[in-house]
Amino acid sequence: MRAVALLSSGMDSVVAATLAAEEGSLVLALTFDYGQRAAEREAEYASRVCSVLGVEHRVLRLEWLEEITQTALVSGGELPELSEEELDSEAAQESARRVWVPNRNGVFVNIAASFAEALECEAVVVGFDAEEAATFPDNSSAYVEAANRALGFSTLRGVRVHAPLVGMSKAQIAELGLKIGAPLEWSWSCYRGDEKPCLRCESCMRRARAFRSIGRRDPLLERLGL
Repeated sequence: MRAVALLSSGMDSVVAATLAAEEGSLVLALTFDYGQRAAEREAEYASRVCSVLGVEHRVLRLEWLEEITQTALVSGGELPELSEEELDSEAAQESARRVWVPNRNGVFVNIAASFAEALECEAVVVGFDAEEAATFPDNSSAYVEAANRALGFSTLRGVRVHAPLVGMSKAQIAELGLKIGAPLEWSWSCYRGDEKPCLRCESCMRRARAFRSIGRRDPLLERLGL
C-alpha cells in the first residue's frame, strides 16, 4: 500500500509515519504551515524525522488558513494550560475549542489525497488517536469512515485514510513508538515553537502523562537534557 503521510512532527504522526515507512510504502510526508506558533519547529523536526526514515518531505504553506483562523494555536490569545487532573475533564473540551482551527484535518486530508492520487498511492496515513478524539472529533474513527466515503467519490483511485493508531491512547502510542524505534527524539508536540517544549500546554501535558504512565523517559527530553 503506497502512501502519503500527514506529518506534523507530533508523537502520533511520527509513529504512524514510521509504521508506514517500515512497510516500505511511504512515498511522501507532508507538513503544513498555517501560521501556527510551532510551524517552524514542526517543519524542522518533521524534516529530521523524514531524514531518519528515508522519506521525501514537503512543507506546504497555507496563508489563507492563517488569515481566517483566530484561535490560540495561531494568534487568538493565550494558549490554554491544563493540569494533568484536568486532561480528562470538561476543561479539556474548552481547551480544544480555544485551539480549534477551522476544518484543519479536512483540509489536510484532502490536499494529501490529491498528492496520493497524483503519485499513484492508495492511502493517506494519519496519526489520529482515541485520546484526542475525545475532544477533537476529526481524530475519530467516525471521521475516518466519513472521509473515506467522500474520497471514494473525489478520487478515481479510491484513496483512503489509513489511521493505524485510531483506537489507541497516547500511552499506547508512546509504547509502540519505542518498540518500533520511531525517531521520537525528533518529535515535537508542544503548541509553542521555542527551542525547548514548554512542558505546560495541554499537548505537552498529554505527552508527559503518556511516558510517565509506561515508566519510560521521553526521548525528546532526554536528547534536550530536560
